[in-house]
Amino acid sequence: MTTFQLRPWTPDDAYALALAANNPKIAENLRNIFPSPYSLEDAQWFIQDCISHTGKKQLAYAIEVDGEAAGSISILVKEDVYEKSAELGYWLSEKYWRRGITSRAVALICQEAFAAFDIVRIYAEPFAHNAASRGVLEKAGFTLEGTMRNGVYKNGAVCSYCMYAILREEMEMLYGK
Repeated sequence: MTTFQLRPWTPDDAYALALAANNPKIAENLRNIFPSPYSLEDAQWFIQDCISHTGKKQLAYAIEVDGEAAGSISILVKEDVYEKSAELGYWLSEKYWRRGITSRAVALICQEAFAAFDIVRIYAEPFAHNAASRGVLEKAGFTLEGTMRNGVYKNGAVCSYCMYAILREEMEMLYGK
């Protein structure tokens, strides 16, 4: 089992982040705000944004593997009528895929988010064709709530996405308080 840690981003992570994120296989499964190609300037902007917003209804961490930033994971508490919900997002460098890192990272950040914020639900919205990401969520205890047919437009194509969620009480049953 590959060891990893979740830790705050630092400006020194920019080069490793740009190297790990500059992969079309990662970008094709994320929202359009994730640039492809992914430059050093993109990494510097992202890290600064994470540093300035973490703790303010947001957790944003580097997934560190083998001593360097190899991915990103975050939880953002929503607003208005969604204020008791938070959205989960994540990606990991391709060289670390299929090692169980992301499912464990998801479980860790969700436990922290339920402890830190007055929320009752954490959700994620992977593209329906992204079987790997869906598997990550299922391994971490998330439930598929539905498929939003033709709900997104990515790379010139309309496709579906899934709604996965885990409730506070489900997280506590799986992992304790």
